[in-house]
Amino acid sequence: MDFENEYYKSLEDKPVGQIITEAREKAGLSKNQLGELSGVSHTEISRIESGEREIPNPKTLRKISKYIGINYNDLMYAAGLGFQISPLNAYMKNYYNNLTGNELQSALVNTVGTRDDWKTLVEKLKNRLENEDYENDKEKEIIENTIEDTEYQIRTSEEIIKLLHSALKKERIENAKEEK
Repeated sequence: MDFENEYYKSLEDKPVGQIITEAREKAGLSKNQLGELSGVSHTEISRIESGEREIPNPKTLRKISKYIGINYNDLMYAAGLGFQISPLNAYMKNYYNNLTGNELQSALVNTVGTRDDWKTLVEKLKNRLENEDYENDKEKEIIENTIEDTEYQIRTSEEIIKLLHSALKKERIENAKEEK
């Protein structure tokens, strides 16, 4: 099993509060320390970790994710607020694996094109961060968050592309068998 599958397996069937607790402890942080670093009250962190706050505010998840080593989008997914293609999302795997013919080709072309557009966007945003001075930290933070989210979408699209290539190979094999 590779690292990424182990990572998603570790998130499977756990409430977001438990994921945050485990990641916080692994990072060697107390609730107070995480609160100070993230700007989220330790009381709110306690509510999330205990399950009292089952669906945390996305802004809170973003702030916390930076310090516990869990991707913001993974926390969103664990809280039931986001979408990802991973071993956790069997529906998406099934959908892409069962496309055939023109739908399969179209999905592949569209996904590759979208991924390439996102890569260009990330490159331009990173270049902007390197070459511009920001008087307003909020604008810089928004750009950094956009880069993080877009890089996550790039990884997601790359997983979808792998699934589509696998489905194409399967379809070619099945078509070759039918021709015999």
